Amino acid sequence: MKPGKAALLLPAAAASAALTIAAASEPASRLRFTVTYGADKSATPLDGRLLLMLSKDPAAEPRTQITESELKSQQIFGIDVEGWKAGAPAAVEGDVLGFPAESLNARPIPGKWSAREIVHHLGDSESTSAFRIRKLLVEDNAIIEGYDQDQFATRLHYNDRDETSALEAFRSARETTVPLLRMMSEEDWQRVGTHTESGRYSTENWLTIYASHAHNHAAQIRRLREALNV
Repeated sequence: MKPGKAALLLPAAAASAALTIAAASEPASRLRFTVTYGADKSATPLDGRLLLMLSKDPAAEPRTQITESELKSQQIFGIDVEGWKAGAPAAVEGDVLGFPAESLNARPIPGKWSAREIVHHLGDSESTSAFRIRKLLVEDNAIIEGYDQDQFATRLHYNDRDETSALEAFRSARETTVPLLRMMSEEDWQRVGTHTESGRYSTENWLTIYASHAHNHAAQIRRLREALNV
């Protein structure tokens, strides 16, 4: 969503949105919600965030059922929309519908982490990456230490701990690092240190590695969900 564009909230009852929902027996990865709105709701195309709320309790408005409890709260999902015209369908595909809480520690693919382990890895890895870029910016010829990610997963009990704090660590590391990246000069992007395992390690190397890191693990979580057929 581009900066300055408001979130768009269209509960079905309030906006008379037309919803088409796949059969309930379908795995979540194949669910598809399509949302349209009438020209009487907006004469101009809409930009922003479309929020889809799923509730199992018809007694109350879904927005009042969103809580901080991940297991007890009703669910909310969102997609960005831009130039969304009246009558045109906006699709919320199954790949944004999250991961079933009861399967977070399942390992359906031999030799691969569970979804919970991946989230904890991302929390630790992103925290490590934030420290690494700071070392590169502050220290001349900084030494960047490697670590055994599999030992982290095992000895730090990734699969036995709630993942909520790891998600917060991931978000916080990015939120505090992005302003630094925006302030970096051309000289900052030329700074070089040494990685204890791979050798020469520059700020550009750092960016190349971590720009795709979380996306790769998100794809891994999608593969886990496909393996679980949920």
